Amino acid sequence: MEALRLIAFDLDGTLLRTDGSISARTRSALAMAEAAGLTLMPVTARPPRRARQVAARTGLRGTAICSNGGLVYDLATDSVLRQNLLSAAAASALIESLRGAIPGVAFAIEAGVQYGCEHGYVIPSEHPNDRDDPRMRRGDALALCREGVTKLIVQHAGWPLEALLRITRAHAGALASVTHSGSAFVEVAAAGVTKALALEKYCAEHGIAAGQVIAFGDMPNDLPMLGWAGHGVAVANAHPEVLAAADEITSSNDDDGVAAVLERLARAGFTAS
Repeated sequence: MEALRLIAFDLDGTLLRTDGSISARTRSALAMAEAAGLTLMPVTARPPRRARQVAARTGLRGTAICSNGGLVYDLATDSVLRQNLLSAAAASALIESLRGAIPGVAFAIEAGVQYGCEHGYVIPSEHPNDRDDPRMRRGDALALCREGVTKLIVQHAGWPLEALLRITRAHAGALASVTHSGSAFVEVAAAGVTKALALEKYCAEHGIAAGQVIAFGDMPNDLPMLGWAGHGVAVANAHPEVLAAADEITSSNDDDGVAAVLERLARAGFTAS
């Protein structure tokens, strides 16, 4: 690696513990890196509102990449700086196609800072606030995606996640990017959208080379980002594909894996992998 300038990290399963908390050790390591002049960049599948919740608990500020690279978000001003929408036409075509192939499939949408779901969509237990959130729009998915979406969420309680992922990819074809981040649903974005592409564009705009970036992740949606960065680190609890592809494996998210690497890099002056 060159002299480090940016630390990119996934949140759930990577920076955050399994219970969603962040340890004092990890807070300290992030503060140390920021004090050394490094940019801290959350790169997450979370939509803006959930990235902001983490920022409020951790003191993170500045810019975050949300929705698997679908948008760039200012944590301080609660504003979308840039987004890449899956068009209404593409989203509608996929919804109708999947409804024909998988009776009972349900959808939710994220569109910038807006969000909504169908009445048949089961809100996951990890997102209990969504159940009573008055800002959560309710309605048919075709109506919800009328202005395009940052992320289309595909859910079916009776289908294993891997099977749902395969059939969604088959029906999406070249129209969209399809991935998952560990929750019991499939996530669909505009064609070409990845965490890596959004991070690469941000870095190009700020004169940061890939070799000056270290990235941390745990799930298949992190693979492009770990591959693009100068040094890609998987936490020990990561998906097998991520463990196989990473340049380094650190301890688990519950054992402060991100902090352990940052502490080592700090001792080396943030210049060595």
